[in-house]
Amino acid sequence: MDRFIEDKDIQWENPDPGIRRKVMAYNEQLMMVKVAFEQGAVGAIHEHYHSQISHVESGVFEITIDGEKKVLKAGDAYYIPPHVLHGALCLEPGVLIDVFSPHREDFIK
Repeated sequence: MDRFIEDKDIQWENPDPGIRRKVMAYNEQLMMVKVAFEQGAVGAIHEHYHSQISHVESGVFEITIDGEKKVLKAGDAYYIPPHVLHGALCLEPGVLIDVFSPHREDFIK
């Protein structure tokens, strides 16, 4: 992985309707991912064995973690422990910055 990553050099992927994602940087222990949502797009409820911290770069999201819902906006963040059900609903178009430990093998081509 390069030490310096320029956003313009990374192509968007389209994992789900209304959602685009860029894997910005990673090694085996850590990964940072940029995820752009259109209004109304849904990050379906799911779980994984990774720890996750996410930062709301822009927009407004209803985040669900272990059945609890909270509306978060630009500047807010949240933590998801391993194996906890979670998901997101985009209320206003925006971007989440997700950090995973260890890296998400399923995001690497």
